[in-house]
Amino acid sequence: MYQPRTYRHWIKDKDLVSFNVTVKETDLYLRAQRNLEEEAHKAILKYRTPLEKYIELHPLFLTTLEPFPVAEDAPKMVREMAEAAEKAGVGPMAAVAGAIAEGVGRELMKFSEEVIVENGGDIFLKTLKKRLVGVYAGESPFTGKIALQIQPEQTPLGICTSSGTVGPSLSFGSADAVIVLSPSTALADAAATAIGNLVKESSDIPKGIEFARGIAGLKGVLIIKEDKLGVWGEVKIFTPEER
Repeated sequence: MYQPRTYRHWIKDKDLVSFNVTVKETDLYLRAQRNLEEEAHKAILKYRTPLEKYIELHPLFLTTLEPFPVAEDAPKMVREMAEAAEKAGVGPMAAVAGAIAEGVGRELMKFSEEVIVENGGDIFLKTLKKRLVGVYAGESPFTGKIALQIQPEQTPLGICTSSGTVGPSLSFGSADAVIVLSPSTALADAAATAIGNLVKESSDIPKGIEFARGIAGLKGVLIIKEDKLGVWGEVKIFTPEER
């Protein structure tokens, strides 16, 4: 069922050109220094096509909820997804949105010094200035009240969100939002799913933080459950009062 992505309209930056590109299930919201729809469409196909062909030959890659070993000659994105899944202890498709966002984003960096690719709440970001990334956490009182402050020296960066209460993505937990930062957007995506699976009550937030600390390659995590919040790592929270 289609989920209206109202959070996309919270983005207030006016210095970049915004555009959407959709190919099958991949629905991207992008911003760059100029309209790169054609280049983004080509980039999506570049990464989706080998993945689709790989899944035809290895259907378990699509459905398993556990790490899936792949051969060294597997497509690059398949290997990145498998590696991220192995580190986080989840199935490789938990990393697909982040992997595609980063793949497309890095292709577009050839044409624009600043690129933001959002794929279902998972973001690849390359910026030359400070950016604020709004936090959407469903019915939590933190929704719309806080943002992540990202500095240019932190990028390229993956910023991925998993929720057990918002959207269609599979989660065995009930966190309103688990947001993970990593230089690997695929890893951020997989880790957000894994951490989110652990958080069923607000009392589980410390357990989620501790699990995140054990995943090599993560830069930070923000966990929200109702009116409780937990933070670890290189996460700078911005509130409207700081303007």
